[in-house]
Amino acid sequence: MEAHAERGGSPAPWIFGAAYYEEYLPYDRLERDMEMMAETGFNTIRIAESTWSVEEPRPGEYDFSHVDRAIDAAARHGLRVIVGTPTYAVPAWLAQMDPEVLALTKHGRNHYGPRQNMDITNPTYLRYAEGIIRALVRHTAARENVIGFQIDNETKHYGVSGPGVLERFRRWMERRWGSVERMNLALGLNYWSNSVTSFDELPDPEWANNGSYYCEFQRFRREIAAEFLLWQSGIVREYKRPDQFITQNFDFEWVFGPEPEKRNGYSGGVQPDISHYDAQEAVTLLGTDIYCPAQDRLTGREIHFCGDLIRSLRRGRESYLVCESQSQAFKEWLPYPGQLRQMAFSHFADGAGGLMYWSWSSIHNGRETYWKGLLSHDFLPNPTLREVGDTVRELQALAPRLAGLRKRNSIALVVSNEALSALAFYPTDRDFPYHAAVHRFYDALCDRNLECDVIFDRETDWSGYRMLVFPSLYCASEELIGRVRDFVAGGGTVFAGVRSFFTDGSVKVWPDAQPHGLTEVFGMRYSRYTAPVDVAVEGAAAEYWMELLEPEGAEVKARYAHKYWGDYAAVTKNRYGAGSAWYLGTVLPADAAGDWLLLAASEAGLTPPVEDRWPVCERSGETPDGKRVHFVMNYSREDRPFITPWSGRELRSGLSCAAGETLILPDWGVVVLEEG
Repeated sequence: MEAHAERGGSPAPWIFGAAYYEEYLPYDRLERDMEMMAETGFNTIRIAESTWSVEEPRPGEYDFSHVDRAIDAAARHGLRVIVGTPTYAVPAWLAQMDPEVLALTKHGRNHYGPRQNMDITNPTYLRYAEGIIRALVRHTAARENVIGFQIDNETKHYGVSGPGVLERFRRWMERRWGSVERMNLALGLNYWSNSVTSFDELPDPEWANNGSYYCEFQRFRREIAAEFLLWQSGIVREYKRPDQFITQNFDFEWVFGPEPEKRNGYSGGVQPDISHYDAQEAVTLLGTDIYCPAQDRLTGREIHFCGDLIRSLRRGRESYLVCESQSQAFKEWLPYPGQLRQMAFSHFADGAGGLMYWSWSSIHNGRETYWKGLLSHDFLPNPTLREVGDTVRELQALAPRLAGLRKRNSIALVVSNEALSALAFYPTDRDFPYHAAVHRFYDALCDRNLECDVIFDRETDWSGYRMLVFPSLYCASEELIGRVRDFVAGGGTVFAGVRSFFTDGSVKVWPDAQPHGLTEVFGMRYSRYTAPVDVAVEGAAAEYWMELLEPEGAEVKARYAHKYWGDYAAVTKNRYGAGSAWYLGTVLPADAAGDWLLLAASEAGLTPPVEDRWPVCERSGETPDGKRVHFVMNYSREDRPFITPWSGRELRSGLSCAAGETLILPDWGVVVLEEG
């Protein structure tokens, strides 16, 4: 195995494998499982993150026999191991020792039983968590086939509240603001008599009537979640070898739809309960869990959004590990033939350096009994496992060409934890939450094969980007607004959506014309907004929210089709300095919004590499030796013709192709073309 750098990249070759829980099995089949995993083409298993009670059955009494058995068996079959710290599911004895280990939330004290029910600030919890982390990592770090450690599991703040957290929050606010007078003014706490004369008077933010104060608490809780991971990482670093990595399976807000078939949701929203931007400092290898709909609801958009966000945390300089992806999972997620192959290639097209499934085998009891693994409850080979094995072997054959693939996108979509929290407090339309605003723009770009990075608003390095897209960037500091102004003046293109640049960084509405500080850049202003009723923009229905834009030098690209609102602009474009600023003042269906985004990108010289649109999806990257590689995927049940604009070689088949040649993309199919 290639030595692993302290920060970045997965060890070569690519990681393929599954989560494996020997301690869950109804009978001893360890050797058979390892044999089957090796036959499938896996090279790595992930263990230990879920069973603290097995590893420490009584306080200070450690039993790592299950861990040793798994590591030993993996070594006999040429498999590597990622060891997880088991701190997200506390043992019964710990909850009984100190009931306050169970978090006090807005809804009362948590009960024992569910996972992630603990208070990550509780001293008793932290003392015993440190004990199990040290004992486990010390016990396993010297094992040759242990290649890395996963700290905790899908970490968040879990809604932790209560007196201890409130006291810590008060001291955090004191450090942040310095004086109560400054804080009262900045947060507008005079409203409804919420101003205080001492930080010790600050009330429980869970019941705040002030959005600025509520969002301060949300920011604080995201920070303590990130600090929790940094704390764990610091302990692991004391024991791990230089060639071993530290990862974490960052997850996303679970997005649900109103339809019955969407009740299980999927990965898709910016995570509200931890800042990935801060927490990524805890890991040397970025990791993530990505779950998406399957069957006829497989679109690729969810995979690509999550992958683009995780990759962009380090601007695509490093690959990332998909720690968990589904195999059979929910009954409505049982994939059609070819879909698991397509999902896998989609991850690597986004810059992944490894793919692991949750989990190897289906669990026979407990909450996740019907979230099926690669093996069904009978443990027998099945079509799902065979397709994964075929896919892994295909990808392993491509690894010498594609390992280290780098992506350099010219467009970035800017997301914000602060905007997410603020718009949750002020739901301007409950049917159109922040993640819907983000996906309305992201999906429109994705569907037109305009690849983008997904970056946080706190990212200050915009070098290399030619276009920035702001979906509902509700909160914006003067510093950020200044950078937007400079970006456009310097030749960049900005495309903004409704409710952008509306408040300052403390969620206090700017007391001037909207969009604050950028009216000259956008060449328009507005002070009124309404709910659109029977309003259209170039034939597309305006939805949810509508700002009445008043041009002041901007080119009006479209107006509202309405008897009373027809004098106002709906879409504007303004030249400012060497660049352009576009503003869409309402919410449009994704297809219509995508047409405006495509026009803005085209005028900026950014055109899609292919004329096709979704369900044909193209993703590109560059190999370490400078070759351009294109993944072309068909997210549909129908065969699709594709005219390739490139000459080169299809890497899976080895066949040459010429520019202008028509290829047939089979249902749920993928081709990988290398130019040259």
